Amino acid sequence: MAVQVRSEIMTDPQLPDWLIPPPEGFKAEDLDHLPDLPAHTELIDGSLVLVSPQASFHALITTILEVGLRRYVPSEFRVRREMSVILGPRQRPEPDLTIIRASADLGLNVTAYQASDVLLAVEVVSPESEVRDRERKPTLYAEAGIPHFWRVEADADSAIVYTYKLDRATGAYGEPSVYQDKLQLSDPFEIDIDLTEVESL
Repeated sequence: MAVQVRSEIMTDPQLPDWLIPPPEGFKAEDLDHLPDLPAHTELIDGSLVLVSPQASFHALITTILEVGLRRYVPSEFRVRREMSVILGPRQRPEPDLTIIRASADLGLNVTAYQASDVLLAVEVVSPESEVRDRERKPTLYAEAGIPHFWRVEADADSAIVYTYKLDRATGAYGEPSVYQDKLQLSDPFEIDIDLTEVESL
């Protein structure tokens, strides 16, 4: 039955071509060439992941972190919001925030960055992305060698930030440090961000 449904989908002229992946799955560069692809589509394990509408918490805490990071980031780095990162041939997620090397900022037409240019990837967890943000993406970021990963969760009306650092010996992230109300740390650089702003904006 599944084969029949797939066949019907493939022959439906009203559906976009990108709805059905090639046998080997999509590749990272395909995201730049698929026509009418929805904004912020990610590629995980060769499959397209469409982003659901985001809750207000997601937008607010992302803005708070973005503004805070821009205040503290050293001049040799840049903060980017919702830009995809190429981790491998079949992996191109789109973190909510990234810190990249300034040398990777090649102009206004750039559509993705290489993992080797990323210092930090930040994911704000949504109900539909819990498994990806808590399990799959951290594994992919660690395997790609991204030194720092933050996972942001909602807790009632406040935010909790879990910060991870890559253990070069194991190639995995170690146990997280946990921050609520105030994100104050010195690695990867001095940062002091008031997370409670999410309650008042």
